Amino acid sequence: MTRILIVEDDLSIASFIEKGLRAQGYATLHAGDGRSALVIARYGELDLIILDLGLPVIDGFGVLEQLQAEGIRTPVIVLSARDSLKDRLTGLEGGADDYVVKPFQFAELLARVRLRLRTPEVTRATVLEAAGLTLDLHARTVTDGESDHTLSGREFAILEVFMRHAGQVLTREQLIGHVWGNDEEPSSNIVDVYIRTLRKKIGATRLSTVRGLGYRLQ
Repeated sequence: MTRILIVEDDLSIASFIEKGLRAQGYATLHAGDGRSALVIARYGELDLIILDLGLPVIDGFGVLEQLQAEGIRTPVIVLSARDSLKDRLTGLEGGADDYVVKPFQFAELLARVRLRLRTPEVTRATVLEAAGLTLDLHARTVTDGESDHTLSGREFAILEVFMRHAGQVLTREQLIGHVWGNDEEPSSNIVDVYIRTLRKKIGATRLSTVRGLGYRLQ
C-alpha cells in the first residue's frame, strides 16, 4: 500500500488531508514537527511526503536540507501558506518536487499527489526474506517454511520494518515512527507489548533485545 507522510503542525489541516487521502486508498502517517518527520522518513519506507514549512523544532527548509544530505529521495510536495516567489524557489531548489500554496483545494492536492506517485523512482521489494521467515506484502502472509503465522495489521507492519533492516538495532522511536507516525509518544510501552506478541507467534529467539538501545531481528 502506498504510504504518505503528512508533516503538518496544524492538527485540523493534517486530519483533513489524512481523511481525504485514506478515502482514496492511501496509508498515511503524521508528524507534527521536523525532527519527527526525519525519523519517519529514515525508517518509514515512504512513497511521498507532504511537507509544511512553518514547523516547530526543525522547519520545512531544514527537513528538505537534511533529506538531501542523507540521500533520501522520497518525493516531497511542499504545502505552505508562504506564497512568495523567494519561498517557492527556495523550496524547489532545496529538493521539493512540487509546491502547493495554502489555502488549497483538496482536489488539486490529490492531483499533485497522483502525479508524483505515477512514476516511482524505486520499486520496493514485495517479498522479504530474513531470519528464516518469508513475508509477502501483497498476500499479507508470513511463513517459516513449515507453517504460516497469522499476524495482526500492526504486528505485520512491525515485522516488515524488522525484515527490511534485518541485523540492525531498531529503537522504539524508530519503530513507532514507521508504524504509528505521531499517534504514539516515543516513551510509550506499546512497542514492547507488540514485541512480546510477535515473539509468541514467530519464535522468541528471532527478536533479540539490545539493552538500552532497542530490538534486532537476528
